[in-house]
Amino acid sequence: MAVRNLFAKPQLQARRLWVVLGWSLVLLVVYLSLAPAPIELDIEQGDKFSHVLAYLGLMSWFANLYENFLQRVGFALGFVLLGIGLEFVQGLIGYRSFEVADMGANAVGVALGWFLATPRTSNYLGLAERFWRTHS
Repeated sequence: MAVRNLFAKPQLQARRLWVVLGWSLVLLVVYLSLAPAPIELDIEQGDKFSHVLAYLGLMSWFANLYENFLQRVGFALGFVLLGIGLEFVQGLIGYRSFEVADMGANAVGVALGWFLATPRTSNYLGLAERFWRTHS
C-alpha cells in the first residue's frame, strides 16, 4: 500500500460543486452581514471573532480551490473590499452599525485563511473527496 502525500495538489472531482458552495458561502456572509438580527457569540468580542471566522472561512475555501498566487491575491482583495463595503452598507441601513474594527477583523480573517491554506496545510476539499470515495 502506497503512502499518500497529504500535501499533494488534489485533482478535485467535484470542483463545480465546491465552487458553487463557495459562492453560496459568500452570499451567506452578505446575508448575515445585512440581516436585522445578527448572530451573536456570547463571549467577549464575539462580534469580532465571528467576523474573523467568516472571512477566514471564505478565504480558506477559495484558497483551496485556487492555488495560483495571483488568483489568491484577487480573492483576498475582493473579500477585504467586500467586508469594507458591507460595513458602509450597515451604516446606511439603520438597524446595523458601521464599525472600522469589523473591517480589521475581516482583513485578519482573510490573512489567516490564506496563511492556513495549502501548501502549509492539506487541501480539505481534496481530503473530503478522498474520504467520500473510500467510504461510499
